[in-house]
Amino acid sequence: MDFTVPDDAKETAQAVLSFVERYVEPIEREYADLLQDERKSHDERGLLQPEVLKLKKQVRMASAEAGFYTMFGDESLGGGGLGEVALVHIQEELNRAWGPRRTLVHENVVPSVFTNGLSPILTELRPAVREAHVPGIASGEKTLCFGLSEPGAGSDVQRIRTRAVRDGDEWVINGSKQWITNAPYADYCILFAVTDPEANAARRGGITAFFVDTSSDGFECTSTIPILGNIGSHIGIVSVDDLRVPDEHVIGTVHKGLALALLGISKGRLSMSAMCVGLARWSLEKALDYARQRETFDSVIGDHQAIQIKLAEMAMDIYAAKSVVGRTAALVESKQRAIKETSITKALCTEMLGRVADAAMQVHGAMGLTNELRLQDVWRHARTLRIPDGTSEIQRRTIAGRLLAGDSDL
Repeated sequence: MDFTVPDDAKETAQAVLSFVERYVEPIEREYADLLQDERKSHDERGLLQPEVLKLKKQVRMASAEAGFYTMFGDESLGGGGLGEVALVHIQEELNRAWGPRRTLVHENVVPSVFTNGLSPILTELRPAVREAHVPGIASGEKTLCFGLSEPGAGSDVQRIRTRAVRDGDEWVINGSKQWITNAPYADYCILFAVTDPEANAARRGGITAFFVDTSSDGFECTSTIPILGNIGSHIGIVSVDDLRVPDEHVIGTVHKGLALALLGISKGRLSMSAMCVGLARWSLEKALDYARQRETFDSVIGDHQAIQIKLAEMAMDIYAAKSVVGRTAALVESKQRAIKETSITKALCTEMLGRVADAAMQVHGAMGLTNELRLQDVWRHARTLRIPDGTSEIQRRTIAGRLLAGDSDL
């Protein structure tokens, strides 16, 4: 399988990096005091301050105007239609160049290809709904959230308890959602609810997806969920109380929403995996720079075998992960069935980043623990990535299931 990165993807990656350097970095410098201190960027509820939200929207809309925000979206939605090989290359380069915790870069220059921006799910909207709402999403003016997970339903999505009952030409929805990324700020929600309890109980579907305006009566993000020591969060808990949704806002086919929930999941996992490779490369470069400069026992620490072994192991990890991401991206782009390979890629890359981040911190000694170097941001982020879009354990379950079913070609 040839997974050579085409020249146009390389050119696009360079254009994205140039956009960040030319447009986003000056804004980051101007508002550094606000953006780099969570105590200032968030309020007492853990929500981003209005000024930060305004800056994020400004960057989104500028990126959309430049063609970057929508470049992976389906062409039928007005997107650029770039494939998976370009996706992983651009995500890797963006994260390698700019590193972690860039409030105005991540999710604003290039959004999540699965749950925000021109999500593949939007292709299943009714024409009138698509015409009314997709342009605002494509321009970066409006954002989405993906309302699937619940307090009792994470990896096992068939266990969701949010219910939708038809009432004339409307649906009345009740329930709650948890761990919903961008819920505190989203203009629209792709909301999943049980519409056929019997089929759902028998694990034969019975779930429907709805396109919901988050300003509707009955829809409320009740709180944020700060994680791993952060003051604020973009993850929220959603309460749905007698929410009325027009029938025309059903996405796809009634009772067949579970298939939609998985639409584009390979692209999302590949994007996350490529991000891991990019952040790992950023971390390795930091470690190499430090190893060349820091002196102990009359020589730079890069001369010490213990440090050399760590650097070599980091490079081995990254090289293997980068190769796996590229091969899987090529498989998916060529429309080959790559369920096993996508799970391998997601588990391998997220776990790799944790090892590399930890090693980079160790190479730096006490300096590696400081907020200033941002290595701890990579380390914390790496730990979170083993949970969303399928935990490491779920990925292994999928891999084993495919192997036992006869899909053992590697």
